[in-house]
Amino acid sequence: MLHVYKLSCWLALVLPFSSGSGKEKKLLLVSFDGFRWDYVNRVPTPNFDALMREGVQVDRVENIYVTKTLPNHYTLVTGLYAENHGIVGNEMYDPIFNMSFSMEGEGFYESRWWEEAVPLWVTNQKAGGRSGAAMWPGSDVEIGGTYPVRYLPYNASVPFETRVEKLIHWFLEQEPIDFGVLYWEEPDESGHRFGPESSQLDDVIADIDEKLGFLRNELKKNRLYDDVDLIVTSDHGMTQLFSEKIIQLDSYVKPDLYTWIDKSPVVGILPKEGYFDEVYSSLLDANPNMMVYKKEDVPEHFHYKHNIRIMPILLEAKEGWSIVKNRSGDFMLGNHGYDSSLTSMHPVFIARGPAFRKGYNKDSMRSVDLYPLMCHILGLQPLANNGSLANVQDLLSERSDKDSTPRPYIPARPTEPSYAWALGSLLGAALVVSFLLVFVRQVTLQQLPALALHNREISQPLLQEELRL
Repeated sequence: MLHVYKLSCWLALVLPFSSGSGKEKKLLLVSFDGFRWDYVNRVPTPNFDALMREGVQVDRVENIYVTKTLPNHYTLVTGLYAENHGIVGNEMYDPIFNMSFSMEGEGFYESRWWEEAVPLWVTNQKAGGRSGAAMWPGSDVEIGGTYPVRYLPYNASVPFETRVEKLIHWFLEQEPIDFGVLYWEEPDESGHRFGPESSQLDDVIADIDEKLGFLRNELKKNRLYDDVDLIVTSDHGMTQLFSEKIIQLDSYVKPDLYTWIDKSPVVGILPKEGYFDEVYSSLLDANPNMMVYKKEDVPEHFHYKHNIRIMPILLEAKEGWSIVKNRSGDFMLGNHGYDSSLTSMHPVFIARGPAFRKGYNKDSMRSVDLYPLMCHILGLQPLANNGSLANVQDLLSERSDKDSTPRPYIPARPTEPSYAWALGSLLGAALVVSFLLVFVRQVTLQQLPALALHNREISQPLLQEELRL
């Protein structure tokens, strides 16, 4: 028995470690832009319902201020508030760069706008993983000197099904990805056009459920459904607008005294040099449905003041109201961007897979908590963030809690193929074979009749020498 015990200890040291499941962790994060938390209750959504039964649902996800597309999508993959990750709006002005940024502008693809933070697809690859991205905002930008190993340059005309098929293929490659992100523009576009209370949005929600069903079926068809942790969420919700609830800035302040940054309902105002006091005093009590803040007076719970891209004056419309320069532009029937504490701004959150509990409902979480949760699932050491794994630990299965050794963050990943794993495996196998040969020899010698073995003195040193290999 002593020999068996020694053998088992030796094998534990030299054989490669594997988790209890014996499978690599795989995670897919999906965002349906503008999918409000309660849309699943409006029309039959059998695929969303199936995920809820098979996994977890969070009723109320408090996203970050401002509740716009780019800031919140970057928060999901960094765990940071907008003032910390630097994407403070869909449109921005940076006084250091002396440049403007917009979703449609050429500057969108300049790395310097994005590099105040490190998204999860980069962190995953620095730790030896492989990431894939299908149209996720910012994923086709070089950040930290790298792109996802697989990604689709943004093109809104690419169908959802094509995006899914690409991701599935990447998960099945000889060198597969282990982390994927997938983005779809709806129901945000229709929510703006029709308004969230319109019955026309019902068909859009039903279509999204069918698209989710396509994703589920593709995962099942390719035998990935039980291996991939799937998170379905969004960046924000949507609220109904009304044509009579409009605040026209031209009625209160001369348009040539300031520059307008980003759009309603939260607008940055950059006064022309020497006109700050005049612009601020003109706007301060201009309309009871518009809050006016100096940058330093923005409420702390917004986490929206400590960044140079946040303008000196901030205007915030009350829910359902719109801020415009004048009535010359188009009018939307739905919008987002309001106070993140409003339930109308909260997104859906459903997840299922080996890391998650089944049939579990949680009352609330913060969107910044998703990043440390995903790092935990992937076994990554999270970078500094504003979230907390402890806040969402109850979403995880017991098995996931036990299997959570983080992979280290490696400053740079070699571009050449690495064969270190193969060399290590060969050396380990050689050690095992060497030990077994010596082990069998020793046992055989001990089973032989007692003879005058003049070389017995060197038998034990030989064993010790083998063990030093």
